[in-house]
Amino acid sequence: MSATAWRRAWPWLALLLVALLAAWLRYGLVEPAAMAQQCGDGHAPWWCRWRQWLVLGFLNDVYGIAALAATALALLWKRTGLAWLAAALGVVALQLYCFESGALALLFGCLRLLRLQAARAAPVEQYRHGQQQVQSQP
Repeated sequence: MSATAWRRAWPWLALLLVALLAAWLRYGLVEPAAMAQQCGDGHAPWWCRWRQWLVLGFLNDVYGIAALAATALALLWKRTGLAWLAAALGVVALQLYCFESGALALLFGCLRLLRLQAARAAPVEQYRHGQQQVQSQP
């Protein structure tokens, strides 16, 4: 692959990594009953506080609000990083039970990211004819 192809692929690969991490958080830390029982005991492990904050985050729709805020910023300013952030927070919100706002952020973030990448890949002046001369015969 060329350097420009890798440059275009990195945000999508990083988005996949964020999706895998969010799935691990949900299915490995939040949902298992054994984890909840460990954290419910009097002698809870050190990571139970982080798990509790994670659960409070989706109960109060923090991930959905953060995803929508990043989406609004990505729509206002045409920055690749903001578009990626909106898509990444949308994935996290989807995985952590904020479905509506997460889906909207993921959709708009991905569309903005695609549009910004397509605008960068558009032909530049070097491929256009400067004089715009028309030939009468081929």
